[in-house]
Formats: sequence, C-alpha cells, structure tokens
Amino acid sequence: MRLEYARGRDTGRACAIWLSPGRARNTGLVQIDHDAAEFPFVQLAAILRARIEDGTYQPGRRIPPMTELEAESGLSPMTVRRAIKLLIDEGLVKTVPGRGTFVR
Repeated sequence: MRLEYARGRDTGRACAIWLSPGRARNTGLVQIDHDAAEFPFVQLAAILRARIEDGTYQPGRRIPPMTELEAESGLSPMTVRRAIKLLIDEGLVKTVPGRGTFVR
C-alpha cells in the first residue's frame, strides 16, 4: 500500500488516500476537469463506464462505495450519486439497498 495526497477542491486542504495496487476497488485518483464543458458527474460516469468496459469492475461485482469514490475524485456525495444514477439509467449497474452498487 502507498499513501498519496489530494487537495480537496472546496477546502484546499490535503487529504490522505490509501491506494492498494492490484485491487479493483482502489484504482488510483480520478482526474476531473472542473473547467471542461461536461459536468463533473458526467466525467465521473464516463470514467466508471470505462472501468466497467475494460474489466476493472467485473459483472456481478460491487463497485467501490460512494465514500471511496468521493475520496478518489474529490467530488461531493450528490455529484457521485448523480454519476451512479446515470449508470443505473444506462443499465450498466444496479443498486441493492444495504449492499451496494453492482455491475450488471
């Protein structure tokens, strides 16, 4: 495991994120461009979609919990929720209450 630091976009303070190579749950920091034409939740959904398509998140397996995605991306809980909702609407993932979000 290694420790990396990311700056919180609202506070500017550094926060520690543990990354574990070889585990799909911790695949590295997500790069979100806040100056891009696409909204941040659309960018995050595209990143998650790419991870599903390349096999990082395999069918039947759970994607990282929202808190992990928030820490990895530096986005707010509502923004992460909107990204996951996009993937649900596309039929790529399903949410099981109390269990998590799973790849279809």
